[in-house]
Amino acid sequence: MTCQMSEETTRAGENGRPGFLHRVGHLGATVGRQAPKKKSTRLIIQGGIALLIFGFLVLTVVSQWSELRDQGVAFNLIWLIPGAVAMLLYYMLTAATWGLILRLLDHPVTPAEAQRIWAQPLLVRYIPGSVLFVLARILLAEKVGVPRRVSTAGIVYEQAVSIAAALSIATWFLIAHPDTQGLWIRWLPILIIPVMVAFLHPRIFGPLTAKILTALGRDPLPNTMAFRAVLTIYVLYLGLWAIMGIGAFFAARSVYDVGLAEFPIVAASQVIGFLAAVISAVTPAGLGVRDAAFAWAVKAALPSGSFGVGAAIAIAVRAAQTVVELIYVGGVTFLARRRRRLDESLGELVAEAEAAEAEAAEAAESSSR
Repeated sequence: MTCQMSEETTRAGENGRPGFLHRVGHLGATVGRQAPKKKSTRLIIQGGIALLIFGFLVLTVVSQWSELRDQGVAFNLIWLIPGAVAMLLYYMLTAATWGLILRLLDHPVTPAEAQRIWAQPLLVRYIPGSVLFVLARILLAEKVGVPRRVSTAGIVYEQAVSIAAALSIATWFLIAHPDTQGLWIRWLPILIIPVMVAFLHPRIFGPLTAKILTALGRDPLPNTMAFRAVLTIYVLYLGLWAIMGIGAFFAARSVYDVGLAEFPIVAASQVIGFLAAVISAVTPAGLGVRDAAFAWAVKAALPSGSFGVGAAIAIAVRAAQTVVELIYVGGVTFLARRRRRLDESLGELVAEAEAAEAEAAEAAESSSR
């Protein structure tokens, strides 16, 4: 029955052209090998929304600056050092987890390649259109021998598990937050988490992706991750979000005297900002949406409950995170280029040694005659 539906869906038209889904699948398999067409209007709209929301946060802080200073907002940059270290560790370990996902899908890459594949597309997120971020990683993985459908499946695993882990951390906070009292939607995460994790069970994920890929005219995945492996990745992401929470806490501490007892709220606020960015899926890198959600959530940790103070904290966390991303991507790119040059130099030395050995062998053969 499934095969019949697939044949009907992808059947060629009267003029012999491939069906719609086959054309979509062909586009996904070939895009990136040619320069993409510009979509300036969409980019301007998406970028404009991001700047509008983020600009509102900045305007809130600027217009209320004197009041915020009276409430204790002051810069203390020394706290950014441990925050930056925690954020940098988060990025490195997340890239390593991406490498583990590829290994569990039987397409392992070296640790250095995993860092490069995951790191270099990070800055692409700031270009409106999140598809570019995904496509960049797929193309980089393809260059080291990972098929596109495998790296795509890896991204699905990564995003689904990271969202499920983020929801797990945010659930208690959303239920207890003062602004959500009386709203039934605050209970939704309790239902969504098991559904998302169950979706990744090989008995569900495997057949579902096979149907989708077949409809798109692509080969099914060679294999899927065992459910035990999915749960392992889930636990790892719980730890990763905790590390990012530490970074967000110290970044928040650089502008406001947040007590250690408020660490769970600040850490959960960072996760809620991420989830808001996922839901919006419009603004580049969640700019504006993520920060506004973070400001709304973190105000629960403030005695005054001031959104203005929350906005100042959100801007500080965003600034710290952006700087750390630049350092991380720059460091990984520098090391990758240095390693490539070293490999080229070693290749030249090996070639010269082989040539010298061949000449020596030829000279010895000539002298023996």
